[in-house]
Amino acid sequence: YESRGLNCFDLPPPLTIPEPVSHPIYITDTTLRDGQQGWKPFKPEEALQVYLILSRLSGSSGTIRTVELFPYTSQDRETIRLILEHREKWPEPIGWVRARKRDIDLVVENKLEQTVVLTSVSYYHIYWKLGLSKRDAESRFLEAIEYALSRGLKVRVAMEDITRSDVKGFVLPFAERVLRVAEKHRADRDIVFKLSDTLGLGLPFEAAGLPRGVPSLVRVFLNELEIKSTQLEFHGHNDFHMVVANHLAAWLSGASFSNCTLFGIGERAGNCPLEAMLLHYIAIRRDSSIDFQAVFDAKLLFESMGYSFSPHHPIVGDNSFTTSAGIHIDGLLKSPLTYLPFNPKILGTSSKVKITRYSGRAGVIYALSHLLGINPVKAKRKSDLVDTVYNAVLEELEKRESESLELQDVMEIAKRILSDVSESARESETFSLRADLGSRPSEIGCK
Repeated sequence: YESRGLNCFDLPPPLTIPEPVSHPIYITDTTLRDGQQGWKPFKPEEALQVYLILSRLSGSSGTIRTVELFPYTSQDRETIRLILEHREKWPEPIGWVRARKRDIDLVVENKLEQTVVLTSVSYYHIYWKLGLSKRDAESRFLEAIEYALSRGLKVRVAMEDITRSDVKGFVLPFAERVLRVAEKHRADRDIVFKLSDTLGLGLPFEAAGLPRGVPSLVRVFLNELEIKSTQLEFHGHNDFHMVVANHLAAWLSGASFSNCTLFGIGERAGNCPLEAMLLHYIAIRRDSSIDFQAVFDAKLLFESMGYSFSPHHPIVGDNSFTTSAGIHIDGLLKSPLTYLPFNPKILGTSSKVKITRYSGRAGVIYALSHLLGINPVKAKRKSDLVDTVYNAVLEELEKRESESLELQDVMEIAKRILSDVSESARESETFSLRADLGSRPSEIGCK
């Protein structure tokens, strides 16, 4: 990242773990599948815009490998046509279908080369949803998978509700049979098993056992089936606020693929936010080729479609890089490293300050440094001007019955006060703020 003129603060801090992540790690996208079915159907033109944003976020290394698409409705098929027409190298558009021959035919007819095939592996789903016995369910799934392979498709086997399944009694024997079927088509090293934590029951802890322990799930697949990391994908939901932790645990335990949606949209409490996993990917791989400003373009696109972001939404919320606490503002005045996890400029935004009654004189100095263009590091915080502006800010807050003032509001207050001060006094006051201020270093040294 130094080649792009970035320093260590400009990227998220590196992930420190006992052993480096030596296996490949990637992101796969399901915004246009699980995401839209959990929020609202996208128009084909909107779906194309999402795809192009995903391509920008993929970087030169192809961080985002696939994007899942339904092939069922006329709108779905138009979406596929548009994306194929504007196809970028990454991500690859792929299908997502039920374990039915007719569904698989739709994938082929729409000129896709790979598909997810849904297999429901918990007894809840096999008995109650499908109304089948374990043997009949397995037979249906295997028949569909073999049919897809016979039609020349690459297959990703989505194991729905795996965190409520009998992993050793049903799932692993089924997976072994999938590999035997794939071997007949010379595809046993290409099959990908998607571990789907459908209800967000997964746990990221090493001590958590099967079926809910994500590290345990990943390792039992790798060890018992003797497959590669690139044959494992994790798909989680956020019902218990664990989704990002679970996806990280899957990566660190050996699964290569993390299946996400932009902003975590999806069924019920949503999916894993793709932008969060991109930050963690950067922390692990230190990849600066990703156009992370595309995340804010995605935000604008979603807002144009009616999506409402909480001010506290991580990364893109209005409050994400905003502070109003005096202690925090004081730290930011001295170094942005104190209260920013990374430089928000990689997102195309900047840190902000709002002034409240808890911002103290540090908030006023912050505003004055912007107004007067001075370095605030060693400013005399109890100068007459700071005290005067601080008192005026408190009065303004009381008068407005407002919870906060924007930085521009405080600067306007300071301008009014400065205009009332004589020229000589104003020069003296400015000098007291400028005196003995050494310059800030242009680069931040950090290892």
